[in-house]
Amino acid sequence: MFTLKILIVEDDSVSALLLQRALEKNSHEIIGIADTGEKALEILEESLADIVMMDINLAGELDGIKTTEIINEKYDIPVVYLSASSDAETLNKVVGTNPSAYVIKPFNIRELNMVIELAIFKDRKEKELQNLNNELEEKVKQRTFELYEANKELTRALEKEREINELKSRIVLNVSHGFKTPLTSILSSAQLLQIYAEKDHPFKQKITKHAFKIEHSVRALNNLLTSVLFFGKADENKLEFKPKKIFSGAFVKELLDTVKAGIDNDVKIKSDIGEMPKTITSDPELLYQVFENLLSNAVKYSKDGKEVEFKIAYSENKLQAIVSDKGIGIPESEQGKLFERFFRAGNVGIIEGSGLGLSIVKKCLDVLQGEITFESEVNKGTTFQIKIPVK
Repeated sequence: MFTLKILIVEDDSVSALLLQRALEKNSHEIIGIADTGEKALEILEESLADIVMMDINLAGELDGIKTTEIINEKYDIPVVYLSASSDAETLNKVVGTNPSAYVIKPFNIRELNMVIELAIFKDRKEKELQNLNNELEEKVKQRTFELYEANKELTRALEKEREINELKSRIVLNVSHGFKTPLTSILSSAQLLQIYAEKDHPFKQKITKHAFKIEHSVRALNNLLTSVLFFGKADENKLEFKPKKIFSGAFVKELLDTVKAGIDNDVKIKSDIGEMPKTITSDPELLYQVFENLLSNAVKYSKDGKEVEFKIAYSENKLQAIVSDKGIGIPESEQGKLFERFFRAGNVGIIEGSGLGLSIVKKCLDVLQGEITFESEVNKGTTFQIKIPVK
C-alpha cells in the first residue's frame, strides 16, 4: 500500500477520529479534518491532498455533494463519499459529481483500503487517458494544419500547372496557325509547278518529281498541324458537339474522295454502303475526323496490292461502320496503348506518322458518345468496329 495525503471531511468527530486512525494505521498522512465544506476548501487552498474522504451531510452551508463539485472543478482531486445512506435518491445525487467511490457506513477497514486504492488507480488511469486524448488532439490539430498547408501548396502547384498548360496551348495554337498560311502558299506553288511541267520542258520529269515531293511533304505537315490544333482545342475544353443536318451520300463520297486522293501506295479502298437515310443529324467535323483517320491509317499500314474494306450503314439510330485492313497489325503487348497520344507500335518501321490519329478518333468518339472496338494480329491486319448515335 502506497502512502497518500488524505483530507477527511466529516461532521461527526467520533467517525472522523476512527477514520483517521484507520488510515494512519496504513501509513497514510492526514493533512486535515474538516466538519464543513467551507473548511475543507480552506485546507485544500493551503495543502493539496491526493484524495478526499467526503461525508455527504455536513454542518455548514455546503453539503458534501456541492463541496465535491467545487473540488472537481478547482482541484481535480478524487473524492470518496462516506454515507450511512444507500437509498436511490442519495445515489442519484452523487452520481452527477462523478465520485471515485462510495462507501457505506459503518465501513470495514480492509474494504476501505481497497476502495481507496481503486479510487487512486481509477483517477490516475483517467488522467493518463485524458493526457493521451490531449496529445492525440494536439497531433490531430498539427496534422490537420500540415494537411491544410500541403493542400494550399498543392492548390498553388495545380494553379501553376494550369497556367503553364494554358500558355502551352496558346503557343501551340498560335504557332500552328502561323504555319498554316505559308504551308498553303507552298502547296499552291507546288501545284503550279506541276501544271507548268505539263508543257514541254527539258526538266519536266524532275520538276514533276520534286513538285510531288513538296506537295506530299506539305500535306503531311499540314495534317500534323491540324492534329495539333485539334488537341489544342481539346486541352482547352473547346471540343464541343455541334450537330448539323448532314446529307449522308455527299458526306461519304467526300470522305472517300479525300482519303483516296491522299493514297501514295498501291492500296485500294473497297466500300460497301448499306442502307442510309438521306440525312442524319450529328457533328460533321467530328464524324469526318473519326472515319478519315481510321481509313487513312488502314491505307498507310497496308501492304501494296491489298484492299481496305469500309462498310457503313444506319441501324438502331446509330451509324455502324467497319474499317478493316490486311496490313502490319498491332502487337498484342502494345494494344493497350493504341489510343494514347503519340503512340506508335514498334513494328511500324519507316512508315511515316505522328501517332495522333487514333487518339483523335477516341477524343471525337467521346464527344459523340460513340463506341470503338478492334481486333488485330501482327502481319494479318486490323479491324475496327464503330457505333455512333445519330438522329
